[in-house]
Parts: sequence; structure tokens; C-alpha cells
Amino acid sequence: MDTTEKPTGIAAAAILACAVGPLVLATSHLLGEYSDAGKNWVHAWGKAWMPGAQGIGPYSGKETLALLAWLGSWGLLHLLLRRRNVNLTASGVLFLLGIGLATTLLWPPVIEKVLHILQGGG
Repeated sequence: MDTTEKPTGIAAAAILACAVGPLVLATSHLLGEYSDAGKNWVHAWGKAWMPGAQGIGPYSGKETLALLAWLGSWGLLHLLLRRRNVNLTASGVLFLLGIGLATTLLWPPVIEKVLHILQGGG
């Protein structure tokens, strides 16, 4: 049995990537709600590979972008952190903050307020 310790960066990469996906999901949802061009752009990501995406609508693109962001960020963070010892408590806190922000951005009253601000309503 191998008892050598592995660097904590491997775990930190996985933890942090798990927050990136929901953040991209929330951002792509906001983009889709902001304009028809944004909605069409997001939907195009789903239509590019998902059978029946036309019937699903922009949600297919939101999920596609979130999946790509999660996997891509996991790979990139793994490459950057795999040989480093990283504070897992800090990684966990960043994960919780990311999930909290993503959840807040998906909450309809917050989306409506953010869209109002972005559209010049102040």
C-alpha cells in the first residue's frame, strides 16, 4: 500500500471547478435573459451537439456551457495546482462562496434587479 501523501492541489482543483460550472450556468442564464442575441448565442451551444435542443430551448446551451466550464476549469486547475499544497479550507470557502453567488444570481428577484441595472434602469 502506498502511504505517500499527494499534494492537496489535486483536491483543490476539483473543489474549485465544482463552483465554476454553476457560476457559468448563472451567467449564461443572465445573458440569455438580457437580450435575444444572448439567448440565441447560448441556445446555439446546445444546438451544436444535443439532439432535440430546439425543443429544449436555451436551457440546452446553458447546461452545455456549464459542463464545458466545469470540465475545462477542472483540467486547467489540475494542471496548475497538481504539484502544490493548497489550503483546502480556503478552497472550500471559495467553493461555498461561488455556489452561494451562483444560487443568488439564479434567484428571480435578483435576476430582475440585475437586468434592470444592466438595461440602464439604475
